[in-house]
Amino acid sequence: MKNYKLILASKSPRRKELLAGMGFEFEIRTKPVQENFPGELTKEQVAVYLCEKKAKAFSEDEISANEIIITADTIVCLNDQILNKPGDHIHAIEMLTALSGKMHEVITGVCLRRKSTMHSFFVSTNVFFKNLSTLEIEFYVNHYRPFDKAGAYGIQEWIGYIGIEKIEGSYFNVVGLPTARLNEELSKLMDGDN
Repeated sequence: MKNYKLILASKSPRRKELLAGMGFEFEIRTKPVQENFPGELTKEQVAVYLCEKKAKAFSEDEISANEIIITADTIVCLNDQILNKPGDHIHAIEMLTALSGKMHEVITGVCLRRKSTMHSFFVSTNVFFKNLSTLEIEFYVNHYRPFDKAGAYGIQEWIGYIGIEKIEGSYFNVVGLPTARLNEELSKLMDGDN
């Protein structure tokens, strides 16, 4: 890693914490990006499209030869419906009510951007919620205000402790970064340069 400088292009405190937890040193550098996407994409394509859109916000001139920019986007899908960040309190309650007692999918797209190349991948995790009571949902939304989170919840918060029965796949993917796969892809990228 000493020949490379990692740039995390995300304001997410969770992604920052996960990348630091992986033992990497990195800098945070972000660009404003509209998180809209074409309607005809599959859910997996949406996650990849959005992380690539964030990566493309950086021009080649802004990236040094030894830098790798990491962008990511996490989406929550119930059946084939994508649940974005809730607009308000009522919307958050509606989302959690829809997720209650069901399995949903969390897909994180990740893009590794070099000066003139991009490599993208996605990881999917199945999350199973127990039947949540109205009181539990309202308590969570009132106290944790999950308006910046896709699907209106954070697995690492109270609702995850009391509401999630099981997951199939990477827990950290649901938090916001598929750490094992990211480590593997970064290693491949660096080995390819040696």
